Amino acid sequence: MSTKPYRVLLYYKYVKIEEPELYTQEHLKFCKDLGVKGRILISQEGINGTISGTVEQTDRYIEAMRKDPRFSDMVFKIDEADGHAFKRISVKHRNEIVTLNLDEDLSPNEVTGNYLSPKEWYEALQDEDVIVLDARNDYETQIGHFQNAIIPPVKAFRDLPKWIEENLADKKDKKILTYCTGGIRCEKFSGYLVKKGFKDVNQLHGGIVEYGKDPEVQGKLYEGKCYVFDERISVPINHVEDKVIGHCYYCGKEEDRLVNCANPECNRQHIACKDCEEKYERSCSKECREHPKNRYWIEKRQEEEASAQSVTP
Repeated sequence: MSTKPYRVLLYYKYVKIEEPELYTQEHLKFCKDLGVKGRILISQEGINGTISGTVEQTDRYIEAMRKDPRFSDMVFKIDEADGHAFKRISVKHRNEIVTLNLDEDLSPNEVTGNYLSPKEWYEALQDEDVIVLDARNDYETQIGHFQNAIIPPVKAFRDLPKWIEENLADKKDKKILTYCTGGIRCEKFSGYLVKKGFKDVNQLHGGIVEYGKDPEVQGKLYEGKCYVFDERISVPINHVEDKVIGHCYYCGKEEDRLVNCANPECNRQHIACKDCEEKYERSCSKECREHPKNRYWIEKRQEEEASAQSVTP
């Protein structure tokens, strides 16, 4: 039974959706009527979402989705929360629910890598003759990743195939272990690797999030925290050893606290300790600090104005 009043749902399903633009409009209305908040992407290849709401709202969402034959077996990863993890609801139509921009269509329902359970993944990680490949964007890996993982320096998922061609083309006989946050990217990425001739491709079923929830493994061999795409920013994974692997962008001390650059035209996500966030005004450069729309100073002025109004007789 839930002990907190809100929950965060993370889910996806690769399934054919006819008239995805119409379904996007219908689903947005459904979410607004229900009162949930979050980000949902819909395309002809399926749905990819993460939402927050009360226990009652999320129960109703799950129930409604499972009544639809297309999503009757969709897996929902559930986290308890004290409040909403999003500020608003966004439901958008996209060509792909995860963007690889390949020349050919690649359906995980037709080709994908082998699924490994958390226990199988944990055991495979201890094999020295494997390549552990992080399939996330570089800003996500700043605060956490599996031990001995290769971290491709890519800013977007669609850049990963090019990196593979340039750096791992001669490793097709090696056993590959690939992982991402919730599993959706690896469904397609592992299929890409199989198509390219990699002979032994394996993916972490359910992603890092499910790995951290497994009662037997307890997140072991994962270092740091896992980046998530909501107001929480990160969640703990390793429940045996809570190790901080990140470093403050400004002073270099150990830290895993991510912030967005206060310049809205930059918005770079970087690690910052509380002292440096204030000292450098949450700005990753001098130019960003001096930007006329710097949100740090806008927020400061709003706080000062609110404080002044609260003491006005």
